[in-house]
Amino acid sequence: MGQESLRLVTRGSTTGLMAWLSCTSLMIATNLTKSTTALCRISLTDHSSFPLEPSDNANVSFVRYKGDFYVSTETNVMHKVDPETLETTKKVNWSDFIAVNGATAHPHTEPDGTTFNMGNSYSRKGAYYNIIRVPPSKNAEEETLEGTTILCSIPSMEKTKPSYYHSFAMSENYVVFIEQPIKMDLLKIATCKLTRKSIKDGISWDPKLNTIFHVIHKPTGKVSSTKYLAKPLSTFHQINAYEEDGFLIIDMCASDDGQAIANYNIQNLRKSGEALDEVYNTLCRVFPRRFVLPLTVDSHTPYNQNLINLPNSTATSIRIDENKVLCTHEDLHGEDLLHYGGLEFPQINYGKFNTHPYQFFYGCGFRHLVGDSLIKMDLHGKIMKVWEQPGLYPSEPIFVPAPDATEEDGGVILSVVVTPNADKSTFLLVLDAKTFKELGRAVVPVNIPYGFHGTFNNTA
Repeated sequence: MGQESLRLVTRGSTTGLMAWLSCTSLMIATNLTKSTTALCRISLTDHSSFPLEPSDNANVSFVRYKGDFYVSTETNVMHKVDPETLETTKKVNWSDFIAVNGATAHPHTEPDGTTFNMGNSYSRKGAYYNIIRVPPSKNAEEETLEGTTILCSIPSMEKTKPSYYHSFAMSENYVVFIEQPIKMDLLKIATCKLTRKSIKDGISWDPKLNTIFHVIHKPTGKVSSTKYLAKPLSTFHQINAYEEDGFLIIDMCASDDGQAIANYNIQNLRKSGEALDEVYNTLCRVFPRRFVLPLTVDSHTPYNQNLINLPNSTATSIRIDENKVLCTHEDLHGEDLLHYGGLEFPQINYGKFNTHPYQFFYGCGFRHLVGDSLIKMDLHGKIMKVWEQPGLYPSEPIFVPAPDATEEDGGVILSVVVTPNADKSTFLLVLDAKTFKELGRAVVPVNIPYGFHGTFNNTA
């Protein structure tokens, strides 16, 4: 069904309790919601990267292009949204501007407003991963994605079985695409209606394959001839990426198993109690990790030895062939994170520290199929702070900097907390980002479903 959007507007200091809050709750006016409302039923559709009939059910995230807000999923359709009223003002299709069959709901934006994203395309030659560049501003008020270009195209390692991806990494000068062993069988997906199968049956985890890091130079669009390999892993969200002393440092949330995507189906989500716990216990936990890639690999680069000389780094990169470097990760956590079931939905002080060295990130602990705690990780010592309360399930933590903040964690954390054991008691939680102590709550008198991602609009 269409996503229910929630607009929460705060007034007052971001370092103290809110002065007042207003709430607007609205179902995004997609074709899907209109049709299901007319039929008085719920329709279940996918949001995969290879839609047969692309859904306009933009239920993953709020994103911004050229200063405008959109709701997005992973198909080629987005909806432009008025940030004040949440009214859907325009449907926008990526394929009207560039030759792609969809784009992620996790673009990266540079300080000047230039935005990068990724999307697949399919041809007789096989599947391609495309790096997308959207200009920073509009030439006319009615513009949407005009001027968008494809920076480069990367052929899939298997022509008819491209990898699934949910996001990508970006540093100041590079885009990094992580080709993981979660494979989409295009033939099975294209014929799923004929075979009476679901699209899920065309997505599989292949642990025999390595993970490949593709590095693209943003100013030129050149793809590095060096392929950085790692053991099979699954990643949905990256934390940050930056360059330091000739190395590209990539921090991400990852697990050693990519079968979890198959467990988030409607049959499992309808379970409760011990049955739901059994589903959770089959999942591989997700933890924050760091990979360090040497940017220069040439005739002078030695083989069969660790190329990383950064102090205090336990990650390794070993040249094993002319254009291949084998990488192992460093854990960005201590043993105490195990108690909280790992970490997902990572966020940072994006405006000031994305693509730069940083100290803090925030995320959800996962001792259930959904997050049940909020975590702050200090990379200097890998020290954690935690907010949790039994029976409460917080959303992705959104960092909001305090006005004129001078420290990286100067600001607040916002999270929408759902309360399944109480009716209409969802609330907006505000934490001091530095101490991780609770500053206040604003109860919202509606039932809000657990969501994926959100954003803060400081102009609303």
